[in-house]
Amino acid sequence: MKDNSKHARTRRKFLKNSAALATGIVLSEPLVFGAPSILSSYNQNDSKINGVQIGCITYSFRDMTDQSAEATLQYVLDAGINAIELMGDPAEHFAGKPKNPVDRRVFYGMMRKSKSGGLTQNQIKEFEEMKSQLENHRKVVADWRSTVGMGKFEQLKKMYTDKGVHIYAFKPNAFGVKNTDAEIDYGLRAAKVLGADHVTLELPGNDAHTRKLGIMAAKHGMNVAYHGHTQQTPTFWDTALKQSEHNMLNLDLGHYIAGGNTDALELIQSKHERISSMHLKDRKNPENGQANMSFGKGDTPIVEVLQLMRDKKYTYPVSIELEYEVPQDSNPVKEVAKCLEYCRKALEG
Repeated sequence: MKDNSKHARTRRKFLKNSAALATGIVLSEPLVFGAPSILSSYNQNDSKINGVQIGCITYSFRDMTDQSAEATLQYVLDAGINAIELMGDPAEHFAGKPKNPVDRRVFYGMMRKSKSGGLTQNQIKEFEEMKSQLENHRKVVADWRSTVGMGKFEQLKKMYTDKGVHIYAFKPNAFGVKNTDAEIDYGLRAAKVLGADHVTLELPGNDAHTRKLGIMAAKHGMNVAYHGHTQQTPTFWDTALKQSEHNMLNLDLGHYIAGGNTDALELIQSKHERISSMHLKDRKNPENGQANMSFGKGDTPIVEVLQLMRDKKYTYPVSIELEYEVPQDSNPVKEVAKCLEYCRKALEG
């Protein structure tokens, strides 16, 4: 996307049309988002639009109180989504994974404070104890993964399939450098049973590990798709891609733009055959502060990319990833539905 003026004109035209539609909705229905009938996508499983599969990563619902597989399925349905990248916890807990003794929300809150130097001495001690508990729990989980059967994963797939939801990717924390080969094998087997054709993880920055993952994935007929943040560049994945045809991209379009890249359309066209799935969020570029924004408010060329996929008939799924701050009068499910409606307008325009 080197022609920024063209991108700006496309965005302005799209937002103008969307604003006009939104105005009509407001005039006809004062609650706007208070009732499920407002958006055509809400409570409907119809998120494949003009050939482009719009899904979401279930990480988007991380702030919802109930994180069970059953509740996660309902969030997906209520948002109007019919295909997902499933995070590990809902599926693994459904299958009997040992419970984590550490409150994940408290831990991640402390992690954020730790990075900014905002922890007190007592909190530092508590944070270190949490990390020790997590390390012990990691070993317990590794043992569980090495022996658990696939029966519960088969049940989960049926539960989701019966409601019209396809799991195209699985993301348990089972593929890192610290994970055992037994855990990696388990994660690939579970993903296949769930109906996924790829697993996702952060690119580890370890060439020996990506080589091993490619080899292990091949044995299961699966792909491993690597995710990145603002360190993504056009050559970010090249070593892993050369190592194995089973190593693929899990491109994050929003992070790519926040990293200062301006060639998203060119990247996608050159690497589309190696993209297993793409995360979709709207972020500002470095000159504008890199913030996560609601769809249409950032610098990510969402409209242009979706229309490129539609016109070129690219078939990899797009995962809405909710990372902007949810308004006080809303919730993650409603916000994912809003993101889906934005994508729908882009693909029907």
